[in-house]
Order: sequence, then C-alpha cells, then structure tokens
Amino acid sequence: MEKYQELYERWLGDPRLAEADREELRAIAGDEKEKEYRFGGELEFGTAGMRGIIGCGVNMMNVYTVRRATQGLSEYIKTLGQEAAERGVVISYDTRKNSRLFAEAAAGVLAKNGIRALLFTRVHPVPMLSYAVRHLGAIAGIMITASHNPKEYNGYKVYGEDGAQMSPEATAVVVGFIGKIGDYLSVTGVEGSPLVTPVPASVDDDYIAELEKLTLSEGAVKACGKDLKLVYTPVHGSGYVPVMRILERLGIHVHVVEEQTTEDPAFSTVAVPNPEFKETLSMGIALADRIHADVVFGTDPDSDRLGVAVKDEKGEFHALSGNQVGILLLDYILTRLKEEDALPANAAVVKSFVTTGMAKLICDDFGVALFETPVGFKFIGEKIKLWEADGSHTFVFGFEESCGYLRGTHARDKDAVVASMLCAEMVCYYTYIGKTVYERLQEIYQKYGYVLDRNVSIQYAGLNAMKEMNAVVDGLKTRTVTAFGPFKVAAMRDYSASVRTLADGTKETLDIPKCNCVYYELEGGGFICVRPSGTEPKLKIYYSVKASDEHFAEAALFLIQKDVEKLLS
Repeated sequence: MEKYQELYERWLGDPRLAEADREELRAIAGDEKEKEYRFGGELEFGTAGMRGIIGCGVNMMNVYTVRRATQGLSEYIKTLGQEAAERGVVISYDTRKNSRLFAEAAAGVLAKNGIRALLFTRVHPVPMLSYAVRHLGAIAGIMITASHNPKEYNGYKVYGEDGAQMSPEATAVVVGFIGKIGDYLSVTGVEGSPLVTPVPASVDDDYIAELEKLTLSEGAVKACGKDLKLVYTPVHGSGYVPVMRILERLGIHVHVVEEQTTEDPAFSTVAVPNPEFKETLSMGIALADRIHADVVFGTDPDSDRLGVAVKDEKGEFHALSGNQVGILLLDYILTRLKEEDALPANAAVVKSFVTTGMAKLICDDFGVALFETPVGFKFIGEKIKLWEADGSHTFVFGFEESCGYLRGTHARDKDAVVASMLCAEMVCYYTYIGKTVYERLQEIYQKYGYVLDRNVSIQYAGLNAMKEMNAVVDGLKTRTVTAFGPFKVAAMRDYSASVRTLADGTKETLDIPKCNCVYYELEGGGFICVRPSGTEPKLKIYYSVKASDEHFAEAALFLIQKDVEKLLS
C-alpha cells in the first residue's frame, strides 16, 4: 500500500475526524488520483502562508490544516515571551467558503495556547487587517483568504507586528514548528475563551481617517465628485463597506452593482473573482453603459486588488491593466505632490521587478528614486520599515502589476480601498482640468515612449505542479539566448543565484532577496520574466516591450512570444 493510501485510511478511521469529513473521504474511495492529491503531499506553508483547494486531506484547506498552522504560529509566539502572547494576534477573513470557520478555528488554537486573539466580527479586507495589527500593537495577524483565486480555494496568510506579511526568517521558524506536528487531528482549540475578543469597532473609523489624510485633490473632488458617475462592484467580496464608506465620505457619487454586493462564497456572477480580467468587471461595465458612467471599479474578495475600466477615445470602456493603473497613479501622485510643493526630497517609489519599466521613466523625470523587489508586497513593506528606521527615503507609492497599489504607510500590503479613493479623485482631477484619464494615459505614452506590458499564465495541475514549474525555470538558467524577436538580450538575471550575466559574459551580483525566477533584459528597455506563481499552479510569463508606437510594440511582442514558446517547448 502506498503511503498516501495508508494516510487516507488512517484519517478515514480516526474517531476524531468530523463525520462530514469522513463522508467526504468515503466519497473518493475509488478515486486513487484524488486520494493521492489529498494525501500524497502536504499543503506548503511558504512566505505568503498557505493556499489550497478546500477539502479534507493534508494537502487541502480545512480546519485541521488551519489548526496545525496556527499551532506552529503559537509555538513561535511563545518563544517571544509572555508580553507577545498578551499583545495577541488580530484575525480577519473574507467572504470565501469556510473563511469564518477557519478564523474561529485559528482563534481557538491561539486561546488554548494562552495567546490573545482579536477577531473581527464580520468580513474585513487585507489592508484593514494589516492596519489593525499595527494600530492595536498586536504581535501578529492572520488573514483567511485566497485573494483572487477561484471559488474552490481558500488560504491562510500570516502578518508580522509591522503589518507586513511575515518575513522569510520568521516564517522559517514557524514552518519548523509546524513540521513537528505529524498528527494533524491532535491539534484542538477552545471555545468561549475570554482570550478571544472582538476587534474594537473604532478601528474601522480610525482606518478611514488615515485614508482621508492621503487625499491629493480636495478642490477637484469638491467641484466634480457629486457629478461623477462611478460604478463600483465588490465582486461579492469584503471591499463593499470600506470602499463605499471612503468614497461617500469624500462626496463622490457611487453606483453599485447590487447583484455583486452579496457575500457569495461561490462568486456566482463571475467566472473568477479577479478584477485583473475585463470579464470580471462585465456587470459593472454593463451598468456603466446604461447610465453613461465615467469609470468602473472592481475589487477582489479580500479587497487588496483594484481593477479599473475607463472610456477610451471612442466612448467605449477599456479595461486598464494593472501596469496602466499603476503608471497613472504614479504619475498622478507625483504630479500633485509636485504641484503642491509637497514632494519629499528623498521620495521613493517601490515596484516588483515584473512590473512595467515605464515606472523608471516617470520616476527619473520627477527625480524620484525607484526601487525594485521580488514579487510579493511583503518586500515593499520591508522597504517601508527600513526607511522608517533609517530615514534615508520617504515612501510615496508602491505597486505591482497584479492590480496591487499602496499610498501611505497605514498598511503594509496592497490596499484596494485607498487605491479606489485615489483613482476616484484622479478622475475628478482630470475632469476638473478638462481631460479624461484615458487621454492622460495617451499623453504619458507620447511623453515617455510606448510600453506594452502583457502577462501569460500556463496552467499546471496535480501533486507535482510546483516541482514541474520549478524544473522549467531551472532549465532556462543553463540555456544561452541572444535575442527574442527584434530585440537582443542585454543581460539575463538568475534571481535564485542572485547573478546578472551580461551579453559579453560578465557577471554581477544582484542585491535582492532570492527567488526562483529567470529575467531577460532586452535592449531598448523591455524585459521577459518567467517564474512559478507562489499561490496558484501557474507558470507566469511577463512581457514588457518598449517601442516608438503601439503598432510596432504589438508586432514585436508577437514575435517575442513565439520565441518564448519555442524556448519553453
């Protein structure tokens, strides 16, 4: 009998297993592939926590994997002393299936270990969890979410006392404790403990007050906000209350997609609850067309990502990419700070290295320092923490191509609530000076050159998906590529070895955290990057092409993609 079969039988016969879970396991008795997936490997706890398909098994998201992970976190907190236990852990959750159940399970385990748990009484987004950890002086935070993943998924993210996702060093310690727990079903929690208390309602008010401090165009909002036609959809997620609250507080008129305000764990009105896709905004765009609205916003289930659609020169709605929203916000923030003579001399912007190269052109023009990090907003949070400690730079904006943005230091993760506020007032600002957001985007291209960014994902499946994806990336490191399409390769970066190899063979050391990723620098300023997703079984390929115009960029990208496909085949 295979090891996975033995583990399956052991769980099936364990009296501690809930009867509903036993029935679920009985239902797959004849499906060896499904049993192997569920019991042939463990759900990995990485630097972003863990994320998986909901179901019974050691490789699935369920109360047993949640309790085990929380026990590991509890052991780590206990090494920090009694004060850390008393400071406690803030727990939030979104609208996904079993999110509240998993949050309560985590709280029960913490309480059993003598650690205070502060539990939100209803769904709250990632940025509010990040804010609450720092605001309440907690030692850590837990967010139950699978972000923009399909409905079958849920996840568990851990935050440090700085409000950013837990550092790799601390995570390694937690993982060590988790690994010592071989018997998943042995971990239990307590109910009704006085150590489990609700997060004070005042935290919501304080968070909104922090966001109001970040407004940049009060006059334009006052003049245009009440007449602005903005459509917003929370896509059944946790953004509904805070996004509506901040926009209404500013006096901006909002039309909501009522059918998508319900907390529906099946996300039944969309294929996937990811606002990066125009299809996810389709109901919002349909409403906007009916009422002749100006702009459409959509947030994902944990409201850390914002998707935006604006009218183009034909009056048709154009769904902007995360890169396009990012450069619009970057340009807007720097423009307004400069106009108000409020741009710090040591201002700094942070982006992930797979995010558009246009950011450097804009930052250079404004004389603002730009820093690159690996994918993962925790690395942007680390920069904020560093600069607060040494005073070397002032953080003004951070963003990732995957629709994640942050202005302010109230949170240390992507914040679609503050991004909604900024995008809304940006629309007001350009309306006030007589142009549209789409027109401003074209002006940016005319000024700095056209940059075409595109992302492609290759879906993997099965227990060995991550191993297979890493093998593809590893294979690229040993191959010499001199050109993609019409562009020569200027350098190749191997982030797993922190090495940059120039076209002439010269090697340089990269000063950046390691990750398994291959990055080709193209002459002229573009790039190609290949990396496995850390949250989904997808191999992600990022393209950025800089050209004189859109038509040349599209033609060049077509040729580049063909060359990449050959390389990966």
